[in-house]
Amino acid sequence: MRVDQVIPSLASRDAIGVHSVNLTRALRAAGIESDIFYGTCTPDVAEVGRPVGMLGRRRRERFLLYQASIGSPVFDVLMAHDTPILVNYHNITPAGLLAPWEPTIAYEASYGRAQLERLASRSVLAVADSHFNELELQSLGYQKTAVVPLLIDMTRAGPSPDLATARRLAADKARGGVDLLFVGKVSPHKAQHDLVKMLSVYRRVYDARARLRLVGSPLGERYGPALTGFVHDLGLDGAVELTGSVGPSVLEAYYRAADVFVCASEHEGFCVPVVEAMGHGVPVVAYGASALPETVGDAGLVLGTKEPLRFAAAVRRVVTDDELRSRLFEAGLRRVRTFAAETSTARFVELLREATGA
Repeated sequence: MRVDQVIPSLASRDAIGVHSVNLTRALRAAGIESDIFYGTCTPDVAEVGRPVGMLGRRRRERFLLYQASIGSPVFDVLMAHDTPILVNYHNITPAGLLAPWEPTIAYEASYGRAQLERLASRSVLAVADSHFNELELQSLGYQKTAVVPLLIDMTRAGPSPDLATARRLAADKARGGVDLLFVGKVSPHKAQHDLVKMLSVYRRVYDARARLRLVGSPLGERYGPALTGFVHDLGLDGAVELTGSVGPSVLEAYYRAADVFVCASEHEGFCVPVVEAMGHGVPVVAYGASALPETVGDAGLVLGTKEPLRFAAAVRRVVTDDELRSRLFEAGLRRVRTFAAETSTARFVELLREATGA
C-alpha cells in the first residue's frame, strides 16, 4: 500500500510543508509507503521529496493525497491519474480579500477554490485542519470528511532563541513599554494595518512606549510597501518592526519576548501562530473572524470588532489584569494540549488506514 502526497509547493518554513513531511514519516512508520511530489520547493528540502513530473503512472494499491491550499498546475498532474484521491485541506483565502492589492495571488486563490470543488467527486476522504474548513468542504459536496489539526509541534518546545535577537529585544524591554507580536504572512487578509491602527491608539491612550513586532515574509509585492508607508505616516517608524522571514531560533526569541499576541486577520483556516503563542505562555487577543474563535477557544480574548480603541482596551486589560493574564496562561497551556502532534498523527494515520484499507 502507498499513499503518496502531491503538494503545490514544499517549503521548510511553511506549516503545510512541515506537516507534509511529518505525515510522510508517520505513514512510513506505520508500514505505509509514502513519498512527497512537489511543484516547487525551497532548496533545503529538495531532497525530501521529488518533482511532480516524477510521479509516474498508477501503481497497484496506491492513493494520492493532495495538499490543497492554493491554485496550482500541479492539480492537473494529479487529475490525470485514475488513482483514488485523498484531500488534506488547509483553507484557501477568499480572492476578494486579496484582489485589490495582489490580483495575481487573488487569481491563484480563485483558481484553487475551483480546483477544490472539482476534487469533491473524486475524493474518498477529505481531512480538514479545522471544523471551519470542514464545513467549507461539505458545502462543496465532499461526502466523507474529518478534522485533524496540523501534524506539527505547536508547543513551547523548540530551538534555543537566537542570542543577538534576544539581547536586542531585552534591551528594548528594559527601556519600558509593552511588546505586542503578530506572526504571519504580510498580506492584506492578515490585516497588519489594523494592528498598526490599534498600536497608534494604544500609544496615545495607554503606553507611549508600546511596540509592535510583525514577523513574516510578504505574500506579494504591493501590500508590504504600503504597510511600511502607513507606519511612517502615523509616526510609528521606531515602534513597529517588520522583520521579514526569520529562522526558528529568531522566531523563538520573538515569542519569548512578547507580552501579548495580537491578531486582526480577516480570514484564517486555523492559524498556527496563535497556538504557538499559547504554547509559549503568551496571552492572545484576536479578532473573531473565520476559524479563530474555534482555534483560540477559551484561551484568549476573542473580539467582535477591530475598532482600534476597543482592540487597544482589550490588550490593555490583558497587560494590566494579573488575574486575567494568569487565567489565560493556564487556559492556553490546556488548549495547546488539544493540538498535540502525537495525538493528531495517530488520528490521521488511522483515518488513512480506514480510507485505503491498509
